[in-house]
Amino acid sequence: MSPDGYERIEPVIGLEVHCQLRTEAKLFSSAPAQPDAGDGANGNQRERPNTRTQPFDLGHPGTLPVLNERALVLALRLGLATGCRVAQRSSFSRKHYFYPDLAKGYQIRRLNLEEDAGKSLHSRKRRATRVDYNRAGAALVELVTEPDLRSPHEAARFMKKIRRLVRYLGVSDGRMEAGSLRCDANVSLRERGGDALGARVEIKNLNSFRHLERALRFEAARQARRIENGASVPPETRRWDEEAEQTRLLRKKETAPDYRYLPEPDLPPVVVGEELLDRVRASMPEQPEERKARFVEDIGLPERAAALLTEDRALADFYEDAVSRLYKLTGGGNTRRQARRAAHFLLNEGRRALAEHRAPIDALPVEPTDAAEVVYLILEDDLDESAARKVFAALLAGRDDDPETIAREEELLQVAGRDELKPIVEKTLDRHSKNVHRYKSGKKSLIGFFIGEVRSAFDEEGAPDPKLIREMIEDRLD
Repeated sequence: MSPDGYERIEPVIGLEVHCQLRTEAKLFSSAPAQPDAGDGANGNQRERPNTRTQPFDLGHPGTLPVLNERALVLALRLGLATGCRVAQRSSFSRKHYFYPDLAKGYQIRRLNLEEDAGKSLHSRKRRATRVDYNRAGAALVELVTEPDLRSPHEAARFMKKIRRLVRYLGVSDGRMEAGSLRCDANVSLRERGGDALGARVEIKNLNSFRHLERALRFEAARQARRIENGASVPPETRRWDEEAEQTRLLRKKETAPDYRYLPEPDLPPVVVGEELLDRVRASMPEQPEERKARFVEDIGLPERAAALLTEDRALADFYEDAVSRLYKLTGGGNTRRQARRAAHFLLNEGRRALAEHRAPIDALPVEPTDAAEVVYLILEDDLDESAARKVFAALLAGRDDDPETIAREEELLQVAGRDELKPIVEKTLDRHSKNVHRYKSGKKSLIGFFIGEVRSAFDEEGAPDPKLIREMIEDRLD
């Protein structure tokens, strides 16, 4: 990728990913970190400002911090999953630098575990800014990459992988639209193939993959134009203006002395021993890339199906439970075919349900055993695709019956399955041996004739699925 067509220049990108940890309390106080259902957690009503605060969150004199152990464990879990080296001893420092939305007047950091800030609410009409401290003090982990990304698209792909990982580990809900996962992007330009980097420009608080990619694309092109015109690129902190689709200056870049770090006297150093690390390792679930490889190698799924299923941990769990039940229903046989059929069904109907209901699959009124029984009916040729979709929709609507009962009551079961069709297919082909010879000689269009002949043995309402008939005829002839 060259910025805006400048072939001799390439961008070098590094990300600072801010991930809000899934803890009940904040990092240094017992105030609730997450909103209650009545405070807008369900997305149907707006959370009331400043209802999740305690004196410490507001910077009241005399209040003392107490480290949230759960936040430490989640930070260690993410550190281990991303291959980081965990320091045995870490200390906290105060970052004396005024932030209106972090009332204590400092940020506490080291170990890349820190407090989130509140939200500044700007009103042009009143020409005033108000601050909501509900989020202030929530446990946050920061992942800082090396400047190793080479394009906006690559940066967006990296963020998608991080979101999948934090969700898999149970570290965060990863909701970028809610601000629990966001990033600051740093971009510099250099001569293609060279080593010397230009000035680093930071773009703050990007909370969607689309914003990240567009902001980086614009900023790389902006810097390239300045260089081509003989101007310098000063180190700056900028923000992304979504409406104008451009970055805008926030402030000149600060340096470490501007923050005036001081050791935090009220928090003792954190010592991470092997016993704690072993406990964290034991609590970690299988990671998505490992699970994808297992789905391909052990279960026999195609790469793409395995990748799609493992994008969401709940869907992957649901699939594995369904396949396990399916194997019991079939009593063995071609397990690879069964697993692929179940994957095909869930990647179509399961993901469609997730999109329609806007909820994780484990929150929907359907169990893995239900899905397994629907797939079993498909494998037994008792249901065609259309009928299976209707049965699954009834389950999603909360119907409290097993799939076969639903299919029977709704008259969705196919009258003729594979066992019933086999002798009819054989008789039809024996009766039309001349057309069989013509088919084998290359006149493949005769498949329609054979299907019609088989279907004519049934009345209109009980006629079996043409796809099943075609499959059986082709298996027999080819």
